[in-house]
Amino acid sequence: MTEPRTRTNLRPSELVALAALVAVFVALITLMATRELVFSLIVFGGAFVLALVVLAMLMLAITPNRPADGEREPDTKND
Repeated sequence: MTEPRTRTNLRPSELVALAALVAVFVALITLMATRELVFSLIVFGGAFVLALVVLAMLMLAITPNRPADGEREPDTKND
């Protein structure tokens, strides 16, 4: 059996890391603007969840659907 490539194994962790970086950036901006740590932590959590959902939806939109095992691809790509 073939081993999956390292790139496909790292992709989910890369998306989570990117969402965390976006959330940290938003939380730091909020912390600098309001000087309230609790509020910036709440904003961090919300931004992390929102960024994670947006990135997951974008990955679903750009990932091509592979045919199931035993099925052949249609002759035209518009089917």
